This record gives sequence, structure tokens and C-alpha cells, in this order.
Amino acid sequence: MLAGLLIDLDHLLANPIFDSNRCSIGFHPLHSNLAIGIYILLLFPKKTRLIGLGLIIHILADTIDCSFM
Repeated sequence: MLAGLLIDLDHLLANPIFDSNRCSIGFHPLHSNLAIGIYILLLFPKKTRLIGLGLIIHILADTIDCSFM
């Protein structure tokens, strides 16, 4: 589940690092559609299932946050 928090490290690449009016989905590299597809694929093998679950939960939380903007 820690991987769900580590995915926010890509926010350090943005300028400014934090913008309250910016949706992370589709903006940051680890929040891109390609990355989300990889996170979904991580749900299938037993060894990576919990990592994938943590990442998908994070993406869902960010998606909900974006819907409130």
C-alpha cells in the first residue's frame, strides 16, 4: 500500500509542485493513462496484486478529487 503514496513523487517534477486547481490525472507521468493501464495489469499476478491495489486506490482518490474541481 506504500506504493500508493510513492506515486506522488512525480509531483516534484511539476512547476509549481503544488497547484490546488490542477488535476493530477493525465498531468503527472505516474498518473497518465499508460501508467493507470499498468496498475490495472498489476492486479492480476498474485505477487503484485497488493501493489496494484494500492496504486488503483490512489488513482480513484485522485479521480474523485478531480471531480470536485
